[in-house]
Amino acid sequence: MDKLTSMNVFVRVAKLGSFTNAARDLGLSRAMITKHVMQLESKLGIRLFNRTTRSLSLTEVGDSYLERCQQVLLDVEEMEAAMTHLQTEPKGTLKISAPPVMGAVHIAPALAEFLKIHPELSVDMVLKMTASDLIDEGLDIAIHLGKLNDSSLVARKLASSCLVVCASPDYLKQYGTPKIPDDLNEHSCLVNWALPPRDLWYFSQGKAIKKIKVSGRMQANVAAPMRIAAISGLGLIMLPRYIVGNDIKKGKLKVVLERYTPPALEIYAVYPHRKYLSAKVRLFVEFLAPWLQQKLSE
Repeated sequence: MDKLTSMNVFVRVAKLGSFTNAARDLGLSRAMITKHVMQLESKLGIRLFNRTTRSLSLTEVGDSYLERCQQVLLDVEEMEAAMTHLQTEPKGTLKISAPPVMGAVHIAPALAEFLKIHPELSVDMVLKMTASDLIDEGLDIAIHLGKLNDSSLVARKLASSCLVVCASPDYLKQYGTPKIPDDLNEHSCLVNWALPPRDLWYFSQGKAIKKIKVSGRMQANVAAPMRIAAISGLGLIMLPRYIVGNDIKKGKLKVVLERYTPPALEIYAVYPHRKYLSAKVRLFVEFLAPWLQQKLSE
């Protein structure tokens, strides 16, 4: 049996926590998954997993072997990319993740146009907030909003989007309109904690940045429920204009604190550290950057 395949099977079992889940993820039978792991254990002369009828866990040496396997598999991927980095026509499947609203509003249309240009390419897309598990999930690229905490990943800035603070006309009529950032202490601020830090809003005052600790009646890890709550009159929100722009045009939301501009939200393409990028990743990033810059300026 191919050792690299067996190593990949072992990594998936370790990450997913079961032979059954790994079999489903890799499209193999559970018996084949078991065979791959047992062959590795036999060749190495070690036990990789502690197995009981109810649980599966890595042994100490299995945990060490997992780290080495992940690095070997990444090295192989880099080597293959190095052999094909001069390829001009992207092929295969581009595996990408993006935040839900950004992914639906801007990344999906960009991908559709990109696929029209490159007929030999297909896309596997998942909408999620985090970019930290690129390697574990086999992703080629992740679109990330804001600063990236994981220094082991490469981040290329694609574009910026302005943030606005707004509320429904009914809310402002009932509770008043904040004139300065400090007034937010007297208001219900609906927190989208996908944009860290969780309970701080930042405002530009000349060259200085002022931070305001906010709280309110509702918070969530994605923007959509916060937008709905604000339109319903539950409080103020700070969100990218690409999310609330149409609501502002239709009068459902009204921008406040326009003199105090929040720092722009930066949008990044994130991928694992590697010396060579495959054509599909490199060309899509080159395509996406001007696409986003144009769309977010409209």
